[in-house]
Parts: sequence; structure tokens; C-alpha cells
Amino acid sequence: MLVYPSSIDLSTRTLRFLAGQLTARRRDIGTRWRRLPVARQALLALAHLRCGDTYARLAAGFGIGLATVYRYIREAIEVLAALAPTLAEAMRTIRTKAFVILDGTLLPIDRIAADTPYYSGKHKRHGMNVQVLTDPFGRLLRASPALPRSPHDLTAARQHGIIDALAAAGLKCWADKAYQGAGRPVRVPFRGRHLKQWKRRHNTTHARIRCPGEQAMATLKGWRLLRKLRRSTNRITATVQAVLVLHHASA
Repeated sequence: MLVYPSSIDLSTRTLRFLAGQLTARRRDIGTRWRRLPVARQALLALAHLRCGDTYARLAAGFGIGLATVYRYIREAIEVLAALAPTLAEAMRTIRTKAFVILDGTLLPIDRIAADTPYYSGKHKRHGMNVQVLTDPFGRLLRASPALPRSPHDLTAARQHGIIDALAAAGLKCWADKAYQGAGRPVRVPFRGRHLKQWKRRHNTTHARIRCPGEQAMATLKGWRLLRKLRRSTNRITATVQAVLVLHHASA
């Protein structure tokens, strides 16, 4: 197999951050020797998460076996996912903001037609639903655990406790029409085709406020692995949380 040099559009600060976490992990478990040093393992994990490189390509590029690539990437994801903010921690951060933006996104997965719980009729594909909270400037604050796409966005947000947490903290939240009926803490646009002029103006202003949330979604999917996840659905939550932690580290 031919091997060629490539690049990752991340800063060295991100590499140092992940290398530091992996160093602490190796010290905690008492690792004496590994095929790759910490910095190379961190680079391997970043190439997979940011560029979506497959295990086979990474094994050839780093000169190690497929099983070793799998173990190294899984270890890095677990270490990073453990640092992801909980909902309570995110609420403490949100209290310092003027308001928060809530939106859901579909992460495509490689499921077959028989896996109906993962099929999205809206997007015509299989995927996992993730609820994302962002600040007024579009900075990612928290990503929820991933659920099969069949639940509605509002149902998913309630299942994660996001709506109740926002109401209990008295925080303002902007969201799209999918969250109609969420209650007082969540502000949504008016629905309908033939709206009065003042309602149309309200919806236009509402869309401008929510716009940074859409930009945050684009930032999240800048990690190309999330554009088509080829892994067990049980590991997708940890993968998303790992990406969120790396996003904060690179900001």
C-alpha cells in the first residue's frame, strides 16, 4: 500500500492537549511501553476524528496493526469523553450568558433498512439525534447523548432533561419550530403559511437570533467523522463528546 504525507487543519495546541490527557492516562494505568509514543497516538486519534480516516489507512500510515489502531482511538475517545461537560455544568455556564440556542442535528450512520428505529423520514436516511446547546455567539456549550432518530426534537430534549433544566434555572432559550409546546423557557417562531405582518417580522428576527446556532452545527460537522459514522451506535455518544472537548481545546 502506498503511503503519503497529509495535514490536519488543527492547531498544535489541540495536539498538545490530547497528548497531555493520554500521558496522564498512561501514568494512571502504569503503561511501560507502547508501539507509538503519546504524541503519535494523539495525532492518530486526531486524524481519525477530524479527517475521518479509516482504520486501514491509519494502520498503513503509522506502521501499526488494525487492532492497535482500534485500541488507540478507542482509548483517546474514552479519555476525552470523560472530560465532556454534564448538563448541570452546562447550565452553570449558560447562567452567565444572555440566552442560549437549542437545536437538534442528525448524525448519519451506516445502518441498513431493517434498522427502523434509526431511520429519519425527514432526512430519508439512518442517523442519531443529538441536541446541541450554543451561546449567543454560536460557541458550542454541550452536546447531548445520541438517540435513534425516530424521536421528535422536542421529545429528545425532554428525555435528556434539557427543557426542565432551562425552566428550573429560569434561562432564556431560542429554538426552531420543532420545539413548539416546550413551554415558557423556549421561544419558538410562529407556525403557518398566511401569517400577519407582525408575526412574519417576529419570525425574521427570531431566525437572525438562531443563526449562530446553525453556524455551530456546521462547526460540529467540520469534524468529518461525524458526517458518516461507521461504528456501533453504543459508541456514538462518546465520539460526539470527544469531538466537543477537542473543539473547546482548539478554540
